[in-house]
Amino acid sequence: MQKQAQQLLDWVDARFPLTFLWESQWGKYVAPKNFNFWYIFGSLAMLVLVIQIVTGIFLVMHYKPDASLNAAGVPVAFASVEYIMRDVPGGWIIRYLHSTGASAFFVVVYLHMFRGLMYGSYRKPRELVWLFGVAIFLCLMAEAFFGYLLPWGQMSFWGAQVIVNLFGSVPLIGEYLSLLIRGDYVVSDATLNRFFSFHVIAIPLVLIGLVAAHLTALHEVGSNNPDGVEIKKQPKDANGIPLDGIYSHPYYTIKDIFGAVVFLFVFAAVVFFMPEGGGYFLEFNNFIPADPLKTPPHIAPVWYFTPYYSILRATTSDFMLWLGVFVLIVGGLSFFSLRHKLAKLAAVGVTGVLVLGFIFLDAKFWGVVLMGVSVLLFALLPWLDRSPVKSIRYKGSLYKAVLAVFVVCFVVLGYLGILPPTPVGTIVSQICSILYLGFFAFMPWYTAMDRTQPEPERVTWQ
Repeated sequence: MQKQAQQLLDWVDARFPLTFLWESQWGKYVAPKNFNFWYIFGSLAMLVLVIQIVTGIFLVMHYKPDASLNAAGVPVAFASVEYIMRDVPGGWIIRYLHSTGASAFFVVVYLHMFRGLMYGSYRKPRELVWLFGVAIFLCLMAEAFFGYLLPWGQMSFWGAQVIVNLFGSVPLIGEYLSLLIRGDYVVSDATLNRFFSFHVIAIPLVLIGLVAAHLTALHEVGSNNPDGVEIKKQPKDANGIPLDGIYSHPYYTIKDIFGAVVFLFVFAAVVFFMPEGGGYFLEFNNFIPADPLKTPPHIAPVWYFTPYYSILRATTSDFMLWLGVFVLIVGGLSFFSLRHKLAKLAAVGVTGVLVLGFIFLDAKFWGVVLMGVSVLLFALLPWLDRSPVKSIRYKGSLYKAVLAVFVVCFVVLGYLGILPPTPVGTIVSQICSILYLGFFAFMPWYTAMDRTQPEPERVTWQ
C-alpha cells in the first residue's frame, strides 16, 4: 500500500510540483525556533477562512437575494434565512458557524496585527508582507460590510443605509458615488443583489489571491520572531538550516494543531451556547424584517467596525478646530525635521491644504475621510517606525507606553461605537481619536527618541 501511494505521488510530481510546493511552503520551510503564543493567529486566520468559505457555500444553496415581499408580507431574503434556520437540516448550525466565524475572524486578525505591532513584523525586509496583510484586512472589512446586508433585517438595512449615505458627503461626486454603490436611489433589491455578488464572488476571489501573495512573500523573506533576529543571515549547519531555525513540519504543525484545538473548543462553546454573543455578534434588531418606514432607535455597525465608526461620529464641527491644531503640530515637526527643501515645501503644502479643507469642507466629509484614513494608516508603519530595533522586547518604556495607550483607545472607541451618542461619550471619543491618530503621526519622533537595547545575535527562549 505504501509503495502504491509513493508511485501515485511520483506520478503526480512528474506532472505537478505537489511535493515541491509542500516542502517549500511548509514541510521544509525553516522558521525561527522561538515562536511563542502570538504566532498561532496566522494559522488560525487560515482556519477561520476555510470555515467561512465552506459554510458560505452551503448557505448560498438555500439563500435568495430578493427584497420583494412573499405571500406572508415578509421579505424573501429574510424569509430564506429563517428557512435555513428552521427547515433546512443542520441549517441552524451552518448559519451560526458563519455568523460567529465572522466575529472570530476579526478577533484573530486583530490579535495577528497586534503581534505585528509588538514585534515589528512590518519592518524591513517584510514591508510587502505587511502591505499584503493590510490589503487582506481591507478586503475582510468589505466582505463583512457586504455580507451584513444579506439577512435583510432591520439593523442590516438601516446600517447599510447610513454607511452608503455617508459617501454622499464627498464633494462633487458624492451623490453619484452613493448611487453607484446602491444601484438605486434607496437601499433596495438592486442593492441587495449587488452586495450579494460582491460578498459571494468578487471579494472572496480577491481575498484568496491576497492570502496566497501574503504567504508567498512571507516564505520568501522568512518569518519574523520575538527577538527580531534575522535567522537567514546566520551561518548554517550541515543540513543547510540556520543555527536558530527549525523545519515548520512537524514542530510548528503540532503547535498550530494544538492552538486550533483550543480555538475550536472556544468557538464551539460560542456557537452552541451564545451564538448571538449578547447582541454583539447578531444584533437583536436583525431578527426583525427590514422595514424602510420604521427606523430603529439606535443604529450601530457590528462590533469590529465600531472603533472606526466612533472616529466618524467624533468628527464634529467643534472637533475640526482640534484636528487643525493637531495637523499644524505634525506639519511643524515635519518641517523642522526634514532636511530636503522639496520635502519641507511638501510638508507646508499638505498642512496648508488640510487646514483650508477643515475650514471650507463639511465636518461630515472629514469624518468619512478619517474613518478611512484610520485603517489605511497601518500601511505606512514600515516607513514611520524609526526605531533601531524591531521587537518590543528591546524597545524602551516610551514605545511600550504609547502602544498601551493606542490599544486602550482602540478598545474605548470600539465600546463607545456600540452605545448611543452622548455629550460625554463624544468628548471621550474625540480624545481617543486624537490619540489614535497620534500613534501613527508622531511615530517617527517617539520611536527615534525611545531608549532601546541592542538586539541579540541569536534568538532567545525559555
